[in-house]
Amino acid sequence: MPEITKITTQKKSKHRFNIFLKENEQEYYGFSVNEDILIEYYLRKGQILTPEMIEQIQEKDESYKAYTLSVKYLSYRMRSEQELMDHLQRKEVDDTYIGEVITRLKREGLVDDLAFSEALVRTKMQTSTKGPLMIKKELAEKGIQASIMEQALSFYTFEKQFEKVEKLAKKKLQASSKKSHQQQIDSIKQSLMQKGFSFQVISEVLNNIELERDDDEEYHAIVFQGEKLVTKYQKKDSGYALKQKVKAALYRKGFASDLIDRFVNEHMSEH
Repeated sequence: MPEITKITTQKKSKHRFNIFLKENEQEYYGFSVNEDILIEYYLRKGQILTPEMIEQIQEKDESYKAYTLSVKYLSYRMRSEQELMDHLQRKEVDDTYIGEVITRLKREGLVDDLAFSEALVRTKMQTSTKGPLMIKKELAEKGIQASIMEQALSFYTFEKQFEKVEKLAKKKLQASSKKSHQQQIDSIKQSLMQKGFSFQVISEVLNNIELERDDDEEYHAIVFQGEKLVTKYQKKDSGYALKQKVKAALYRKGFASDLIDRFVNEHMSEH
C-alpha cells in the first residue's frame, strides 16, 4: 500500500499541499489537499494509506474546494441558489459536490433565496426607478421560485409604488418639451410601464396629479411641430389641401382643435 514520503506546500497556494507517495520502491506524486483536510486526516510522512482512504480524502477535498469557491463568490454580495449553482458549474465542479455544498450553505444561512429576494427588492426600491414587474423579471432570471418572488415583492406596496410613480411623472411633466400635452402624457405612461409599473397605479397617479395644460407652452409646441409639418407637406400640396393635411397631423399628435385653428390662422395664412 502507498506510503507518504513527502508533503510540500504548493507555490501558488500556501494553504494547499502536495502529497507524494511510494509504492513498490516507486516514488510518485499522489494528490493535493487543502490545509484543513491535511489536519483533519493528520496526514504525515511515513503514513500508510489504503486506496479507500485516498479516495475518501480526495472526495473530501473536492467538496472542500467547492465550499471555499462558494464562500468566496458569496463574499462579494448575496447570491441566489441558481446563481451559485451556475458559478460552480462554470468552475467545472462536479454536480455531486454542488448539491452537497449548497445543502451545507443553506444550513449555515449563507444561501437563502427569500432573504436574497427581499434584499434585492428593497435595494431596487431605494436605488432605482424600477417597478415591481421589472424587479420580478430580474428575480426570475436569478432562478427565484414564484412563491418566494411574491413574498419578497409584498414589500413594494401600492403606496410605495404610487409615491415613486408620482415623483417620476411630475419630473417628466416639468421638463420642457416640444410635444403636445397629450403626447407627454402618453410618453409618461409608456415610460412608466416599461419601468415595470402596472397600468392601475399609473392611471391612479395621473388622475390625482395636476395635469392642466399650459396654453403658452402648448402653443410653442404646436408652432414648432406645425412649421415642420408645413415644410414637409408643402412640397406636394398647397392652399386648402395643405392646411387640411397639417391640421390632421397635428390632431393625431394630440393637440386641441382650438390651438390647431389658431396655428393655421396665424402661421398658414399665406399658404
